[in-house]
Amino acid sequence: MLIVEGHKIHLDRNPNNLTNDELFEFCMLNRALHIERDAAQNIIIMAPVGGNSGFYEKDLIFAIESWVREHKSGYSFSSSTGFLMPNGAMRSPDACWISEARWSTLTDAQKQKFPPIVPDFVVEIRSRSDALKGLKAKMEEWIENGVRLAWLIDAKNEQVFIYREDGSIEIVKGFDAVLNGEHVMEGFELDLTQLQLP
Repeated sequence: MLIVEGHKIHLDRNPNNLTNDELFEFCMLNRALHIERDAAQNIIIMAPVGGNSGFYEKDLIFAIESWVREHKSGYSFSSSTGFLMPNGAMRSPDACWISEARWSTLTDAQKQKFPPIVPDFVVEIRSRSDALKGLKAKMEEWIENGVRLAWLIDAKNEQVFIYREDGSIEIVKGFDAVLNGEHVMEGFELDLTQLQLP
């Protein structure tokens, strides 16, 4: 058993050598924790988000799900969903979407645990305690593993980094712009002026 920031972590062997199934069971035993795994098989325990980040995250998930229901296209997932990446990492984006065509390639068994698939579209939100350098590396990892469009929303500095599958990165300054899903989620828009805290 490991102790991480006051939480009891149930594990009877080296956490860096877990199979995908063992990682899933480990996470199920420690549901109170937000757990990811990097490409080097290191287990990462992350703190819960603060109020501001939780507010933005909720708005983004709602916006994506509203688009899914209106267009009857693909599936959105909560920030608690872990995805197995081709590089061996298991990551959980703050908000994401997967096309129906790609999701349907998975078996029922694969859908029950951490799906071995990366979303088509992901959003990560920078909280005040997050290092921008680390989040940028995470965004590049998403793209390198097959994500087609990714947004890093830096609420602290009111800017958004847009990562595309062709490797290009665009920086949108200020929260007075409207982002769109481009060719990945056609018709999806996010008005950044709506990301105002209550």
